[in-house]
Amino acid sequence: MKKLTLVFLAVFLLVPVPAVFAQFFADIEAGAAVTGYNDVQIPSDTGTEFSLNDETPAGVVQVFRVRAGYTVAEKHRVWLLAAPLRFRGSGRLSKPVTFDGVTFADNEKVESVYRFDSYRLSYQWEFFRNDAVTLGAGLTAKVRSADITLMGESGFARSSDLGVVPLINFRVQWTFADDLSLLFEGDALWSPYGRAEDVLLALQWHPSDKAAFRIGYRILEGGSDGGGDVYTFALIHYATAGFSYSL
Repeated sequence: MKKLTLVFLAVFLLVPVPAVFAQFFADIEAGAAVTGYNDVQIPSDTGTEFSLNDETPAGVVQVFRVRAGYTVAEKHRVWLLAAPLRFRGSGRLSKPVTFDGVTFADNEKVESVYRFDSYRLSYQWEFFRNDAVTLGAGLTAKVRSADITLMGESGFARSSDLGVVPLINFRVQWTFADDLSLLFEGDALWSPYGRAEDVLLALQWHPSDKAAFRIGYRILEGGSDGGGDVYTFALIHYATAGFSYSL
């Protein structure tokens, strides 16, 4: 997965863009994440609805994400982002669970793996800026590579999903001091079949015009109700620190 992330970004960075038209920027973020809830029912018509968070608690995991892109003509930004995520948990089931065709017994000790890797191509237009406030909005194409695995004495079951999801991105930045700002940004969309939100609220310190350090809180929430195929909704809380730099 790390190799895929590096290849994903390297292809983008090797695309030549004339410096007179574009300014390169890069961003890295790391921190810790915990699950608020993680409800699963696969298939959603014959499987058992249960909570991965309650039945196989995973605790706190380390997380990271990287982003790289270009600002074109000062108002247009395009970037690629890679955001892998994985929780490993274990516990004893409080009831019989049928998951992806395999039935696990009551009180059976099981292990779980929840993987949700996200790769995104985004465009954003900065439509307003003054000395204090910057506003931007645009579109994101999100490639979702995910799977849920449950294993125990009764067997092994894995449900995988790979798909492209359109999202709306936004950015609000309020500079309230010479070198301090509040950043509120993310990707989100709702549909009758599911929803997705990935939103950050952070305090930023700007030691120069080209660099920024930040600390903040990120929420990742959403899922899908496929109407007989897959039901899965999760909420993830992040405590993060990040650094961005532009050339």
